[in-house]
Amino acid sequence: MPVPVIVGVGDVVNRSRKVEDAVEPLELILQAVAKAFADTGLSSSAALTAQFELDSLDVVRTWTWPYPDLPALISERLRAKPARQHYTDHGGNQPAYLLDEAARRISKGESKLAIITGGEALASSAKHLPPPNWTPLAEEVTSVFSPTTRELKPGALPGSWKPSRTETDSTDIGSLHGIGNPIHIYPLYENAYRARNGQSLQENHRQSAEMYAQFAKVAEGNEYAWNHGRAGESAERIGTVGRTNRMICFPYPLLMNAFNTVNLAAACIITSTDYARELGIGEEKWVYPLGGAGTQDSAECSLETPELLAIAEMTRQLRAGKGRNGLILANGGVVTYQHVVVLSREARKLGVPYPDHAPLPKFVTDVQVPAIVESAEGSATIETYTVEFGRAGEPARAFIVGRLKSNGQRFIANHADQETMATLSSFEGLEPIGRSGLVSTSADGRNLFGFGAGKGKL
Repeated sequence: MPVPVIVGVGDVVNRSRKVEDAVEPLELILQAVAKAFADTGLSSSAALTAQFELDSLDVVRTWTWPYPDLPALISERLRAKPARQHYTDHGGNQPAYLLDEAARRISKGESKLAIITGGEALASSAKHLPPPNWTPLAEEVTSVFSPTTRELKPGALPGSWKPSRTETDSTDIGSLHGIGNPIHIYPLYENAYRARNGQSLQENHRQSAEMYAQFAKVAEGNEYAWNHGRAGESAERIGTVGRTNRMICFPYPLLMNAFNTVNLAAACIITSTDYARELGIGEEKWVYPLGGAGTQDSAECSLETPELLAIAEMTRQLRAGKGRNGLILANGGVVTYQHVVVLSREARKLGVPYPDHAPLPKFVTDVQVPAIVESAEGSATIETYTVEFGRAGEPARAFIVGRLKSNGQRFIANHADQETMATLSSFEGLEPIGRSGLVSTSADGRNLFGFGAGKGKL
């Protein structure tokens, strides 16, 4: 059976912040594909010939410039007509998933040469006007931070956000309470993780700052990182909340948040060992996918960014002899989609073919999840929480995930009073998770949770 190999990778970054220098995702992707072909070591004429042998093109869907059919635009510019032209759903797991599936198709003889690519580019100026020479779109570009097609309803200032059921999807309790973006969801995990590990708020915050400082140090030496060549932020700077590092959602200040408004693209070329030899691609370029696996949890809250740069970098590291095997974990959603691929400098042992099917189900189905109640009333405990802050650094709105004591049902709520929000916004005092309080449903349909006896509800 054919043996799949990665033979070319390419990635590009446009660091200019000037609108006149803006390069749209399509152009960045084409640059990355050209670099990937050049990376194979083929001459220009051989690379051009290889493009006409291209039979599979997978493109990770963009957030920043929503093309209606990006694969068709890429194929047209490459002067190629691949039988498979696939534009994925959003998902940070997609690059690893696509590589896994391309390797499987090549192993089965269903594909000869495949390209996997994707890219993002920030289009808007301060006035939200896109560059005039970019590809026209059929739809308006809105927020690239929104996790789904639904719009959340928070106001810009504390107290200005008062949704009604006519303004929201009544079946979507996340949207009703203004929660759903990654800046909201990841802090829920962090706070629950801290409480489960028995850490203090200060200990957990210090650990996070040290971890992000390590990430910043890695970025210093990565030529495709946005901050390449600049000294990474220190743990002290990352952990200190202030005017230039304001709190976003407790306990994460700005420098502990990730954003997908980047001017980056990457591409990966995968084929079989037989076709690589036919094209004249040297074995020093070959990196073997050994296998992959992935599955997903609920798709209720999600935001994804491409992981193609990880595939390109792992390929280069293995070629350089910095390891024999490498593992890439591609996270999508809010830790709700995962896909893992293993790459190697060596082929699978004893001629064992690439797995002919995915080893995991598409969805996780064996995890017990408590029932979610839309309208909650009564005594309850906090499972996890976060607080969203305004631009001036003031607490704006709290989000509580809790359990009713009467029946164990889970609910989402906002803060019922300023005292409760102040408690949830502080690094001092008792651990809020596990504490009891009262929850009730307000006139606008939101659940409101407070530590007191329900007085002072908003």
